[in-house]
Amino acid sequence: MNTNRIGIEKTKARKLAEQLNILLANYSIFYQNTRGYHWNIKGEKFFELHLKFEELYNDLLLKIDEVAERILTLGHTPEHSYSQYANLSTIKESEKVSDGLIAVEQILDAFKTIILLQREILTLSAEADDEGTNALMSDYIRMQEKLVWMYSAFLN
Repeated sequence: MNTNRIGIEKTKARKLAEQLNILLANYSIFYQNTRGYHWNIKGEKFFELHLKFEELYNDLLLKIDEVAERILTLGHTPEHSYSQYANLSTIKESEKVSDGLIAVEQILDAFKTIILLQREILTLSAEADDEGTNALMSDYIRMQEKLVWMYSAFLN
């Protein structure tokens, strides 16, 4: 069998790296959107949302680094240009958003996109017997599902 240095079949590792690069692009656009929400938020819930958006973008920044390092661990190169991110990402750049409710709705939409993509990666990582990627995606999904519940509760 033709495997990489961590024992994963090279063709499966390449496919995983491709999907992880798509995830990386989505995380990067989501991160920048969330920074914009943090900077531009106005209104009644300013103090609450300003802090929550900062917590979120700090978490997204950590995930961006972890996903990039996982791509490297699989023996591939993470994308790093915003032009590539814009091409690969399903999440689109948001315009200047100052309304907290609109920002939270866009965050929930982004989480849905990311969670669905991570579930696809889980399937690929299971087929590749890649426990490292599998554990990473499982941890992310578990945490993000809780955030979806919390942001949804805020809207209701």
